[in-house]
Amino acid sequence: MPSNYFNIGVLAIICTSVFSSVPIQNRKPYAAGRFYTDNPEELKTQLGQLFTKSAGKKSEITPLAILVPHAGYVYSGEVAASAFNQIDPNCRFERIFIIGSSHTSNFSGASIYCDGHYETPLGTVKVDLEFAKKLVKENKLLTDYPEAHQFEHSIEVQLPFLQYHLKGEFKIVPVIIGSSTVETARELAAIFQPYLNKKNLFVISSDFSHYPDYQNACIADLATAEAIKTNQASSLTGILEGNKEKNIAGLATSLCGWSSVLTLLYMTEQQCDMTVDLIQYKNSGDSPYGDKQRVVGYWAASFNKFKAADKQIEFSLKRDEKKYLLQLARETISEYLSKGKIAEINPTALNSALKTPCGAFVTLNKNNHLRGCIGHFEPNLPLWKVVQQMAIAAATQDHRFNEVETNELSEIQIEISVLTPLRKINSADEFILGKHGIYIKKGNFSGTFLPQVATTTGWSKEEFLGHCARDKAGIGWDEWKTADLYTYEALIFGEGEE
Repeated sequence: MPSNYFNIGVLAIICTSVFSSVPIQNRKPYAAGRFYTDNPEELKTQLGQLFTKSAGKKSEITPLAILVPHAGYVYSGEVAASAFNQIDPNCRFERIFIIGSSHTSNFSGASIYCDGHYETPLGTVKVDLEFAKKLVKENKLLTDYPEAHQFEHSIEVQLPFLQYHLKGEFKIVPVIIGSSTVETARELAAIFQPYLNKKNLFVISSDFSHYPDYQNACIADLATAEAIKTNQASSLTGILEGNKEKNIAGLATSLCGWSSVLTLLYMTEQQCDMTVDLIQYKNSGDSPYGDKQRVVGYWAASFNKFKAADKQIEFSLKRDEKKYLLQLARETISEYLSKGKIAEINPTALNSALKTPCGAFVTLNKNNHLRGCIGHFEPNLPLWKVVQQMAIAAATQDHRFNEVETNELSEIQIEISVLTPLRKINSADEFILGKHGIYIKKGNFSGTFLPQVATTTGWSKEEFLGHCARDKAGIGWDEWKTADLYTYEALIFGEGEE
């Protein structure tokens, strides 16, 4: 990735750490009164409302890391609260690492604030000063450069959420990355890797797309989030370059804190039992204070150890609901191909089934041959929205095919697969061919086949697993035998069915 991908600073500043017996100089609030209210009582009330409104499923266990937006609370606060809500408020951490990418200057490596503590309207947040100074002393890439923190909001805006949500005291390690390079992210990951465990929490601060219109933001942000969900650093750098090459109107960046997110991925991709859960998405166009012509995107995500999901949700759709979703998919593709827009839907007019958070795939077939298929696993978006987004993705983003053209639509049949949650299995004996879809993960590689693939191909169970391992996950034909296996079921319906 080019080192100037996010050229947001001025001339590079290379600083060295000098520790002396100077009085503690707390870092005073900068974002208070700008990104959130500086009135303590108003702030507590606002945080309470944000945690109450926050969406997305709550994790059964506290994650090792969360990805959180850092915009003004009226824009991204609800999404941020949904990330912090994954944390057990009774958890006692040895320390909380908060990592953000500099918005104000470029400098070598990363800076840890070592001069004092952070202050917010809710009080003082203690920095683990002894540990912070030890890290800087032992690692040349880390510096004590307090100026990097003075006017930087990406760490400060996270602190009131922690102060409000956690019941016990905690200490932080505030890190600002000044070098937006892949190599810096890789080296920082090596430094922090030993601390990625249940004793600590990592909070990664980043917004997503900056300044495209609403529809393009939704598409670009989902692509970026899905790359992060693979838990592979190379997937993230690839999608960032891909988004850049598309020349999306108004898009200044796909991920303003990409160096911070990449640092985390270089840590987590080393752990084969890690999963990334996408929790909630919104952009500034969803706020009454924003517009839809020039937006900023926000995702919340958590990084967890794999856990069995033994309980399957009971979910069904009536005939008219299936018909609505199929019609929605077709009309969405048609309007997007002809006008480059996504029709706005009024959710209040939809029933509860259509608004239920579900994973789903949209498959396009032409003359009984696959023409595109893209899906979204996580149940973190309402079903109608997932169908809209996946319909566009299947028509325009499946790398195996050229984009669908408007004059093809009359020859294309649409099929939708609504997914149940993933369930880890101990052996292939628990996998039922034709009933279950399979998700295979080994190290940094993963792949899936929908249940209906078995019907259309006529493969045996071993062929089904072998093709998925080799062709989808990119591992050897027999490697599924030593990989992690997950099953799911799909409610499948398509056009032309009675």
